[in-house]
Amino acid sequence: MKIVVTGATGFVGIKLVERLHALGDRIVVLARNPQKANRQFPQEFFPNVEIIGYNPLSLGDWTTAISGSEAVINLAGEPLAGVRWTDQRKQEIRDSRILTTKILVEAIAKADVKPQVLISGSAIGYYGSSLDKTFDEYSYAGNDFLANVCKDWEAAAEPVTGLGVRLVKLRTGIVLGIGGAIAKMLPIFQVGGGGKIGTGKQWFSWIHRDDLVELIIFALTNAQVTGAFNGTAPQPVNNTDFTIAFAKTLKRPAFLPVPAAALVLLFGESATVLLDGQRVLPHKAEINQFKFKYPDINSALVQIFA
Repeated sequence: MKIVVTGATGFVGIKLVERLHALGDRIVVLARNPQKANRQFPQEFFPNVEIIGYNPLSLGDWTTAISGSEAVINLAGEPLAGVRWTDQRKQEIRDSRILTTKILVEAIAKADVKPQVLISGSAIGYYGSSLDKTFDEYSYAGNDFLANVCKDWEAAAEPVTGLGVRLVKLRTGIVLGIGGAIAKMLPIFQVGGGGKIGTGKQWFSWIHRDDLVELIIFALTNAQVTGAFNGTAPQPVNNTDFTIAFAKTLKRPAFLPVPAAALVLLFGESATVLLDGQRVLPHKAEINQFKFKYPDINSALVQIFA
């Protein structure tokens, strides 16, 4: 297949492009920084990858790459965690998801030969946070900042359905692998400074990066997968249980909790990413008989640190 990918140099995008290339697909990478993309996917090792520079906030010559592709996978978006959410940062978070998706949909509308499917990124923040509820693809949206971003993000992708394009809204949880969230936690735990965050009761709905990549390919190749599609493992854990499993895998202690007040002081409103959570189940993946390679947190962490 010819597959157009945005966000290809991100934590998930890199592994996805590598996997698609190994499967023999032709990948067109739309990159804001084509030099970085060329370093990531050198031509001698990735002969089936074409890199095209683009401005995700405006239409341009890059739109011609859409026509004749079988699929578009949209993974673009500014990072959420680890920075204070100023008004400017909030706008960047929204624009990098909502405006870029709108422009991508406009490019699809202009294409002479339209793709069969758009897999468009979203997040489990869609559901809001809760200590006691369980969410799946049929649950209602929350009403906080992240939930509203996700609602608008998904709404920006919806018009493709009127163009005859199948839409999959990929609501991703916390992705685990070497890099990403693990890279931020690892140095603290390695020196024995790890511990639960806040009360430790908040849910941690995660997925191994390899499983997420395979889930995207599953959605790509199975026409019955449409609409919301949760990218989470079938066994979410709370923060305390994750902390215990993480420390056990590293053979390090984890008895220094991080007070909620300290995180709020440091990050302000964005501390909610760490302090709040939601228990999200991949209902559609399971009813469509997708097989998770790493369904539980222990098997996932053992593989990551093997």
